[in-house]
Amino acid sequence: MKIGIIGATGYGGLELIRILHTHPHVTEIHVFSSSEQDIQISNKYAHLVNIIDHSLQPIEIDRLKELNVVFTGTPAGVASTILPALIGTGPKLIDLSGDFRIQDPAIYEAWYNHKPAPTDAVQKAIYGLPEWNKPQIQNAELIANPGCYPTATLLSLLPLIKEGLIDPSQLYTDAKSGVSGAGNKPSQLTHYSELNENFSIYKINAHQHIPEIEQTIETLTTKKPLLTFNTHLVPMTRGIMATSYAPLANGATQQQLTEALKTRYANEPFVRIHDNKPVFSTKQVYGSNYCDIQVVVDPRTNRATIVSVIDNLMKGAAGQAVQNMNLLCGFDETAGLDLVPLMI
Repeated sequence: MKIGIIGATGYGGLELIRILHTHPHVTEIHVFSSSEQDIQISNKYAHLVNIIDHSLQPIEIDRLKELNVVFTGTPAGVASTILPALIGTGPKLIDLSGDFRIQDPAIYEAWYNHKPAPTDAVQKAIYGLPEWNKPQIQNAELIANPGCYPTATLLSLLPLIKEGLIDPSQLYTDAKSGVSGAGNKPSQLTHYSELNENFSIYKINAHQHIPEIEQTIETLTTKKPLLTFNTHLVPMTRGIMATSYAPLANGATQQQLTEALKTRYANEPFVRIHDNKPVFSTKQVYGSNYCDIQVVVDPRTNRATIVSVIDNLMKGAAGQAVQNMNLLCGFDETAGLDLVPLMI
């Protein structure tokens, strides 16, 4: 298969290259950039020497039509100007930005501060959460790859809400991410002097992933949620921990919550449910496509604490995108993704 990666020099694009280089069904990887055309990618990133040495290509629709799959790992507002012209022309399309996730264009514009994608393209996009939308993904032309924070949050909450075990009208999620989630464009927040020996909360009650999470919960469970969601930057390179708090419903017990998670994900290769593990960390999924989840009930407060961890560049971006590609193309869902987490 011939693969194209638009935005190949971003962290998500580099992870796609790392995964797809050894993917059993990928024969060619073509890299594209709107800002660094004709630069040899291995000159910019030395870890790619003798792996991918060809130059970054300009983004040309006719060239992209010749490929089997096109990934876009671009900033918000860019993929919406490229992918609509490719729908129905041949290649399968997987967007890692947020341009096709939000169904209501007014909500997208309000939270992302960008012009929304054409409505007909958004309506054709399938939300690429494989553990919940597998049949739709397999027949899609355009995949809206979920955000990193939504992936960690949704996988841990959806089964419990759908089974009526927690109250979705009082959800609180406290999420922490490594600095790679901010991309490779430098800013004051990600400057070493600001990040090192520091811990920051940002976009307080205003993160653009809030409507994505609420929209998906309502779509997949038919229950309307109300979510307080805040994000923090941790002085580490990669990883997300999403800790959610919710009131128990209908006298639910910890055993019921854990069993609901285990039952829902029993046949899902990349979701692992843990039983009352005393230490739960991002390192246990580092460099892998796993999402690990644990729930602990506090009988004193009648609330559940639900914790999930992912690698933001893998299950939160490139890994999940390749998982979606596998489903789109009829491959084994785990192809190219059978990676043991890097504990050290």
